[in-house]
Amino acid sequence: MTAPAPHHRPTPDATELLAVRDRTLVMGVVNVTPDSFSDGGQWFEQEAAIAHGREVVAAGADIVDVGGESTRPGAERPSVEEELRRVLPVVTALAAEGAVVSVDTMRASVARAAVDAGATIVNDVSGGLADAEMVPWVAANRLAFVAMHWRGHSTGMQSLAVYDDVVEDVVRELAQRRDALLEGGIDEDLLVLDPGLGFAKNADHNWALMAALPALHELGLPVLLGASRKTFLGRLGRPEGAEPRPPAERDVETTATSVMAAMAGLWCVRVHDVASTVRALTVVQAALEHAPEDLEDIEDLDALEDLGR
Repeated sequence: MTAPAPHHRPTPDATELLAVRDRTLVMGVVNVTPDSFSDGGQWFEQEAAIAHGREVVAAGADIVDVGGESTRPGAERPSVEEELRRVLPVVTALAAEGAVVSVDTMRASVARAAVDAGATIVNDVSGGLADAEMVPWVAANRLAFVAMHWRGHSTGMQSLAVYDDVVEDVVRELAQRRDALLEGGIDEDLLVLDPGLGFAKNADHNWALMAALPALHELGLPVLLGASRKTFLGRLGRPEGAEPRPPAERDVETTATSVMAAMAGLWCVRVHDVASTVRALTVVQAALEHAPEDLEDIEDLDALEDLGR
């Protein structure tokens, strides 16, 4: 069955979302793949993917991220034609219903077709490095662009997980990529950066970055965090040598990382379990709205500490 034709309802302007600074946004994942590490095959059929995208929107996602290529370590790339076949009907249907849609792709041709179908954000895990046509095309069309810290394709990226200081190195390399993208013509107001948890990084690297999330503000741009269901979360609490928890059982840990991101003031989190994330971030938002501007405004800090004991 083919996806329903668009009703030409205008999709919200992504630039408005990129300007949000008073809360952390939620990007919901729709993987139209047979082999994604988290939910490969679950939404591979067109109608199932569209239905899942609607559920993601209904659960409160600000953005729906539609991808047709698995970027898990070791994954083989689909052909351009296959990637287009996977994502276009889903993007078309969701954008026509008013969702803000990002397309998760490293290929300019796929991004171009997805934007024609209604996507307004390009989420490129390679940061424009995998396809020389991507950056000039995004810049010429003044599109919102998410650039991740990237050192190579899935089949060999874990061999590149070597750092002197992972936080300093990732911030420096992202800053270099930021400068190259700006020089390439991408609008600063439309650029988002992603530290790339799990991409050419081992568990210790991921945790070091999680512990230093505020350092990402040095980049001067909105930051997207994608920790959802990744293996380093699945290993928590497991005996040494045991298999990690299955991806679908990592949502509690994922939600904790989303809370950390919100407390650090990051722009957006990319997650599979949207409903739980939205509820958790509502708690963070309520607390932040009631926080004093300066702890010195609290007259008796000792009494406050006693209450917490």
